[in-house]
Amino acid sequence: MTASAPAGPIVRFHRSVAESLGGLPGAFWWLWAATLVNRLGGVVTFLALYLTADRGYSASYAGVVASLIGLGSAIAALVGGVLADRIGRRPTLLAAQLLTALTTAALGFADGQLAIASTAFLVGLSSYASRPATSAIIADLVPAADRARAFALNYWAINIGFGVSAALAGLVAAHDYRVLFLVDALSTLLCAVVVFVRVPETRPVEPQRDAAGPGEGAGEGAGSGPSAGLGTVFRDRRFMALVGLTFAFGLMLQQGNTTLAVDMGKAGLTSTQYGVVIGINGLLIVLLQIPVTRLTKGQHRGMLLLVSALLTGSGFGLTAFAGSSALYYAATVGVWTLGEMIQAPTSMSLVSELSATSTRGRYQGVNSLAWSAASFLGPVAGGLLLDHAGRGALWGCCAVLGTVAAAGYLVLGRRVDTGRYSMP
Repeated sequence: MTASAPAGPIVRFHRSVAESLGGLPGAFWWLWAATLVNRLGGVVTFLALYLTADRGYSASYAGVVASLIGLGSAIAALVGGVLADRIGRRPTLLAAQLLTALTTAALGFADGQLAIASTAFLVGLSSYASRPATSAIIADLVPAADRARAFALNYWAINIGFGVSAALAGLVAAHDYRVLFLVDALSTLLCAVVVFVRVPETRPVEPQRDAAGPGEGAGEGAGSGPSAGLGTVFRDRRFMALVGLTFAFGLMLQQGNTTLAVDMGKAGLTSTQYGVVIGINGLLIVLLQIPVTRLTKGQHRGMLLLVSALLTGSGFGLTAFAGSSALYYAATVGVWTLGEMIQAPTSMSLVSELSATSTRGRYQGVNSLAWSAASFLGPVAGGLLLDHAGRGALWGCCAVLGTVAAAGYLVLGRRVDTGRYSMP
């Protein structure tokens, strides 16, 4: 008995790993690897700092450029979703990745406000077109019972790449920002190669629905036939309410990608310090995303989304008191990162359950539209608030927005519908 005692923790560890990583299709793991490679770029994270610190533009202009990326991504979300349903997930994904590599490299060499702004718009237009296709492939490949875990693992890959790239990119940026653009373009090309060689087309020939229990069955607005279009999605009121709350959540997260860098720069902190601080976001997700997903498995999804909104709003709100302390900034990133870890797989798996396979790309596209709209409005609003109202107003608005989003999730989660929208 004594001799076998040490095997207990080891057995539990292997069982935990198997439950977290096992049972998923091989094609999913190739897509996971492609996502990881792609995220080893990450130049957009440093775009605001590049424009303000390196090129000498104002925070407002940096916000406008980031917003143009968001505008391009908003268009791409809908176009990419429709194309994923009509011509296939794989060709949509490959075309988007090739165009993204080209436009990202071009952005690094663009000169002048108009050239930078227009190229940034094209980056958003090409890069975000891949998101609905990627999400649809995951939903096609993975059974409904495993989708939350699969989306969590995909999000994990995104943040492994993000964490590594953010820490290293800060050091590279201190010498030459253009190298970041070229590395990002190269990583996107490698991602396209992996998809081309290893990821098959997953679009079903015939419309299907997942076999599901209460809370996962056919929704009234899902639409199952080939003729179902974007209008079907936009008429799905409860799904659109969820999209609206995702938009509010995205407005907060956008401040971490844009105005947080500018705010830290105004406080006298360097690009390297920002890279380390924002890299904590990716590092924590790498370390905790899978344990958090396991701990929240089976919990009421409405409450999970509520808690995620409160944590995210609180984390950004506390940034108002950071002063010039990089350590304090890092602590606030830790708070809102926990909210992000809860929200991402919960929301993404829920969206995948709301449609038939024939409309899955469109539903994912409209959900991506929420993030794209936040990418468009969040940076410019954050930049204007920071320039004209001050950092207290900026971070205070984030705290209020988190509270409002939490209240919305509470109302949506309390609905007594027996269909798939009841968020069990």
